[in-house]
Amino acid sequence: MGVTREVSGGVATITMDEAATANALSHAMVEELGAAFADLGRDRGVRAIVLAGLPDVFSSGASREVIDDLVSGRRDGGELLLPRVMLECPLPCVAAMAGYAIGGGFALGMAADLIVLGAESRYCLNFLDLGFTPGMGTTRLLEHALSPAIAHELLFSGEARRGRDLARTGINHVVPRAEVLARAHDLAARIADKPRDAVIALKRTLSIPRRQAFEVARTHETLMHAVSFAHLNTRERP
Repeated sequence: MGVTREVSGGVATITMDEAATANALSHAMVEELGAAFADLGRDRGVRAIVLAGLPDVFSSGASREVIDDLVSGRRDGGELLLPRVMLECPLPCVAAMAGYAIGGGFALGMAADLIVLGAESRYCLNFLDLGFTPGMGTTRLLEHALSPAIAHELLFSGEARRGRDLARTGINHVVPRAEVLARAHDLAARIADKPRDAVIALKRTLSIPRRQAFEVARTHETLMHAVSFAHLNTRERP
């Protein structure tokens, strides 16, 4: 189905709803997400946004086609800039990550202003397992959502951690998977109760460090990708 939108009480919910691909970040999915955030950011009736996935999967990360295009250089990696869409959205974004998230899917959720994880779900950054260095600003953005020590360990190891294991690392809320969406909507509703212009001003101010970190990270990550993509064994990864 792709990406759906729903607005109620000043809260917009963007849902990645593609079970067949486990919400893989395909070129089409990325374009739809970008359009949704842009449209809702301009909607005067919206004051907060919730980004959700399916109950058992938030996002499985970049699709095979996207990875092949990035490695081969056939197509510029707009997917790598996806966190910027959330960071530059004028409205606060809450990531409702009930199900598991891998690689770029996890990176996308970590770019939100507020994050809710499922206690029993698993989350990992598997960039190195695929044969190339991390992207999507994760080399810096992850430190704003988790402690630097945990962020670096996850980037190096690719280890999958359950949400409950990340509860004391800087994540806003870790609750049972079935309660994630409700908790995210509760947070968004409390934001939506505030004056829109004031909310936008605060989002702009609070996001400055992360927006700057993303741009710095992207510069270094582009150089790292040039090195890692050049190796044949990267192209041979499954």
